[in-house]
Amino acid sequence: MKPEHKRNTCLACGGRLPKEPVMSFSGMPASAQHIPKREELGSDRPWDLSLYACPDCGLLQFDCEPVDYYRDVIRAVGLSETMRELRRRDYRYLTEELSLSGGRFIECGCGRGEFLEVLKEFPVSIYGTEADKANAEAAARLLNEDQGGKDQGSREPCHIENIFPDSCDISIPGAPFDCFLSFNFLEHQPDPASMLLAMYNNLRQGGYGLITVPSFEYILEQGYYYEFIRDHIANYELGSLRRLIESCGFELIDSGRIGIGDTLRAVVRKPLGGPEKLYEQRPIKEKASEDMGRFEKIRINKSRIEKSIEQLCERLSLEGRSLSLWGAGHQGFTIASTTRLKDYASCFVDQAPFKQGRYAPASRLPIIGPSEFLENPADAVLITAPGYIREIRADIEDLFSSQGKRAPEILDILSVI
Repeated sequence: MKPEHKRNTCLACGGRLPKEPVMSFSGMPASAQHIPKREELGSDRPWDLSLYACPDCGLLQFDCEPVDYYRDVIRAVGLSETMRELRRRDYRYLTEELSLSGGRFIECGCGRGEFLEVLKEFPVSIYGTEADKANAEAAARLLNEDQGGKDQGSREPCHIENIFPDSCDISIPGAPFDCFLSFNFLEHQPDPASMLLAMYNNLRQGGYGLITVPSFEYILEQGYYYEFIRDHIANYELGSLRRLIESCGFELIDSGRIGIGDTLRAVVRKPLGGPEKLYEQRPIKEKASEDMGRFEKIRINKSRIEKSIEQLCERLSLEGRSLSLWGAGHQGFTIASTTRLKDYASCFVDQAPFKQGRYAPASRLPIIGPSEFLENPADAVLITAPGYIREIRADIEDLFSSQGKRAPEILDILSVI
């Protein structure tokens, strides 16, 4: 197992990072999930983040310490029907097209069991790992609450282990598995190879894995700097993800982008006839692209986005109208802390109870729930969660119509910028 994190060293391949970053950002949130309480605002500070490109494997990464909760999964989007339907599509693909019906599935980093609850709709045995003890216990309760502690009638209970698979030597109860799942977890890891080797060694030969990570291609294409957050210490493109996957013994058999194109999905296989176990990462031989000009769009769009937000705030100010933000996720936190929104918007609105009553990092805007917003609504709402615009818009309209009230003007970040 490699050391947890070495500065100036690539997270994926261990190569030396260049001296100069490809770009730097100031005034960024310190994290997406450590959302401060009122009494913690005194220690809340914006961060400066520098993005480096590994010359060997191509991984784009922040050369900083990871957030202290990188082993834990905090998943507000597990409440979203949009995300639940994406998971159903993944599970249908695995059980039907890859013929894994009846197999043993394990999610690495299962949080409170949100996505495994969807997996209960499919004929598989369910396992999960979660480093946070409270999350692991909550997942076990959620998944085993039916039929006297068993899921879906006569099926065996779901098995949740309070562990973090960060060593190739770890033996996970229930192994060998037929399929592992990792949903937007790998990008948080300062040592992603150790986690993948742990999965490799607990998978049967010929077994599969499904990995999703935020797509850096999406950030490059759109120039959306607000997708950056310190939590995502690694920023994967298909090339860098494939090189990491193959260095850990897997074959990449299918890949693509899902959602609005902001998520990269990779299906991998442990080869038949390959090593039963791997105790060290294989060298990455393929060189990555050295085209630094591809980052220019992000720099240009950052200035354009800041100007667009300034114009929106100026228009609303001249009209004497107030503004609230909807969607207290990492995109919204970054947009708010790096633009005039931190001074003009009154608050964030979010449906996740654990965020309500707290404050957005760096911008320090209060976070309230929909019911509180309904009592004293702003004149306009800006949806700051790009992947859930349609769903949030419908939620806002339903919230106000159910009370016979007129909804405020609903804007979304993609239209504004």
